[in-house]
Order: sequence, then C-alpha cells, then structure tokens
Amino acid sequence: MNYKDYITEISDFPKPGVSFKDISPLLANKQIFKNAIEEMGNLVVSSLPQAFQLSIKTVPDYWVGIDARGFIFASALSMHIGGGVMMCRKSGKLPPPVISEEYELEYGTDSLEIKPGRGSVIIVDDVYATGGTMKTTDNLCKKAGYNVIGKLVLIDLLYLHDKDELVQSLVQYE
Repeated sequence: MNYKDYITEISDFPKPGVSFKDISPLLANKQIFKNAIEEMGNLVVSSLPQAFQLSIKTVPDYWVGIDARGFIFASALSMHIGGGVMMCRKSGKLPPPVISEEYELEYGTDSLEIKPGRGSVIIVDDVYATGGTMKTTDNLCKKAGYNVIGKLVLIDLLYLHDKDELVQSLVQYE
C-alpha cells in the first residue's frame, strides 16, 4: 500500500524551508490507519530478537509514545499487539515522580519526561527527522529503568539524519 497517498506535504510549514508531512488524511481513513498500525506492528515484531518473537503477547511491556502524535500510534499498537502505554511528555505535563532530560533543538532547548519503572519498551513516534527527540527518549527510557528493544515511526525522513539501526519505519522519504 502506498501510504504517501494519504500524507500531504505542506511546504514552508511551520517555517520556511520545512516540508511538513501532514498525517491527518491517513488518520482520518479508518481502514488505511488500521492497515498502517498492522504493518507497523509487523515491522517491529519481525525486527525483535528471537527470544521476544516467541510470544507476541509478552512483547513489549510498554509502547512509549512521544508527545504528542506518538501517543496515537503507541495506543493503537498497544491495542493491536498488547502491552501498556507509557507517555514521554514535554516538561511539566506529567505528575511526579518523573525522570527528565533536556535536549537541543535547532532553535533552542526542550525537555522531555517519563515516569520511572522497568520492563521492555518500544519507542513510538509519527516522524523521525533529525533524530534528536528519539535519541533523547531512548536515553530517558534507559535512565528511568526501561530496556529499549525497538524504535518505530510511521515516517522516516532519511535525508535528515544518519541511520539508526533500531528505527523501523513504514514510510521513507529520501
């Protein structure tokens, strides 16, 4: 299936030079969204170590959704495959206790937070661009006590970053 047919590119949004990938049409079409979730689940499960593949019901303990659109995909994958959902949120959005990490953006700094715990996690987001948010979430999960066993995105903007071998994506732009 060509999911790019359901992703609209908006030039110069949110700032000049950026080509924003609007996933709203994909999310609005229940069958296309369902297919995307099933295929994303298949991608990540097939990339897991053999020990985890033996029992899909136990993989992962949590899907970590990155604020905010990662929540959509983490929740849907949780319902499709199993496991709970953990939220990785911007600073000040989760009640204590939380583990925090600050990171650099092209226009300043930001901070993400997650609740401490343990178990296996797959980090989920809508778009993988420069990799900064994913790397920060990976570090944050490890600091909080989780074992990161995979990373999954709907869209990978390959032209913006070096390859992260753990990142699986359904749609790629080169």
